[in-house]
Amino acid sequence: MSETDSIDVASRRLAQALEGLEAAAERRRELDRGREALFSQLHALGDDRARLASELDSAAARSRGLESANREVGDRIDQAIATIRDVLAHDD
Repeated sequence: MSETDSIDVASRRLAQALEGLEAAAERRRELDRGREALFSQLHALGDDRARLASELDSAAARSRGLESANREVGDRIDQAIATIRDVLAHDD
């Protein structure tokens, strides 16, 4: 093999190696972009989870308040019924 042939072979090998390196670098950039997008989505999901947890806590507190008010109203209705029955019983 002549010196020119050796240089041509080496040049082709170098060009192939550079193409491989460029392809690997592009794949890495794509992976990094995908990773950044995933981290962004995870952050958004974390924010949504925190918001939903807060809303759930608020709804649960409201539900407890409504249950308490419902019991109080039920007790007052029972007292009113008892009072009406007493009044009706004394009228007879």
